[in-house]
Amino acid sequence: MSDVSILIIEDEALIAHDIARQIKKLGYEVVGIKNEYEEAINFLDIHSPSLIICDIMIDGDGDGIDIAQHVYNTKKIPLVFLTALSNRRTLERAKKTLPYGYIVKPFNTRDLLSAIEIALYKHSVEIEKLQLNPNKINSICTEPLSAREYEILIEITKGKTNKDIAQSQFISVSTVKYHIGKLLEKLVVNNRAEALHKIIDLLTG
Repeated sequence: MSDVSILIIEDEALIAHDIARQIKKLGYEVVGIKNEYEEAINFLDIHSPSLIICDIMIDGDGDGIDIAQHVYNTKKIPLVFLTALSNRRTLERAKKTLPYGYIVKPFNTRDLLSAIEIALYKHSVEIEKLQLNPNKINSICTEPLSAREYEILIEITKGKTNKDIAQSQFISVSTVKYHIGKLLEKLVVNNRAEALHKIIDLLTG
């Protein structure tokens, strides 16, 4: 299973499932497909994916831009807009939510991969600029992180995969997973995406 989980918000079923197929082929995990505003908001109130790909025009009481504003206000999850709309008025409204990118329909797998990788990279750079240190992190942990756990957490904030971390730390992937499990337990979160969101809240709150 991939370290990166992606939520797709798209109201055209064929397009949504095609995006999901391409994402899985690229090696990422699809944690859900939501086709209308309320369903997406309810999902995001409970879950914290690593990335959101969101169509601007969707069904419900709000559109994709409203979802992006909700995400920006509550979770700071990187979000990439998917849209057939590229008019100035829509873009002006969309950019106020500070999205991590746009994919304009029609698109190909290369467009999708580029948008995902750029969004994840930008997110990791932003976290790195927040000047993380052990004292700040330990203030939100049930008990202090070990030196190894803290090093691995820093690698996670840089967007590194378990395999990348194993190579840089000269340990096995299974050992990396063990340490990640311990640090997630101490941070009282369920996955690395939730850990990143908690850290961002700590450093920007």
